[in-house]
Amino acid sequence: MTSSFSKNIPKINTPVTADSKSFIEGISIDCVIFSFDKKNLEVLLVHHAIGESAGRWGVLGGNPELDESIDNAALRILYELTSLDNIYLEQLKAFTDPDRVKSERVITIGYYTLVNREDYNIKASVSVFEAKWFKINEVPDLIFDHNEILSYSLKQLQNRVRQAPIGFNLLPEKFTLLQLMHLYEEILGIEMDKSNFRRKILHMKLLVELDEKQKDVSHRAAKLYKFDPEIYKKLTEKGFNFEF
Repeated sequence: MTSSFSKNIPKINTPVTADSKSFIEGISIDCVIFSFDKKNLEVLLVHHAIGESAGRWGVLGGNPELDESIDNAALRILYELTSLDNIYLEQLKAFTDPDRVKSERVITIGYYTLVNREDYNIKASVSVFEAKWFKINEVPDLIFDHNEILSYSLKQLQNRVRQAPIGFNLLPEKFTLLQLMHLYEEILGIEMDKSNFRRKILHMKLLVELDEKQKDVSHRAAKLYKFDPEIYKKLTEKGFNFEF
């Protein structure tokens, strides 16, 4: 299932690369990349190798060039740091605290997205020691105001998951209701009532009940479901109100 996380930035199949090194001074771009490993919501961080942030962790970031749009700059930065391409990004807002970077005045434009980590081969660039997935509750103290940017991104993700079926494509093609509930619990950071969740999600008519059950499990096998692609598309376009 293709993610419909963002509609305002086109999908770019060819990586955006940089030919010029004329960067816009005082403006940066920071990208928060979320994923779900079937148990935990995680965020991709990079361990910086150069500059004043060397030796510390942060979200993926860089500077736009003079001749590129902010959206294309965000895509290029992701590719240059980690080889991630073909990504949908959603713009958050500008972070403008004059003290966010101590050595100079820098305004940053934040982006975020949700990806299936199994679809990508992440390779750290020479400007970072390592690119690594962290569980949301195990994120270290990050550079500059990146903890604030991450927190804001998570709140935006929590708002969106109540309004559109984003992130559902991170589940297996066939899944149990419990697996789906765990995805919601991880994103929202809450514990849900199983019977209440089951009633609400089935009422949406979003799922197709299969004549199959789990295999090779030590507990009682649960019934499997899959998404109805037509209903998924409609709910993605018009949204819904899924309160818990």
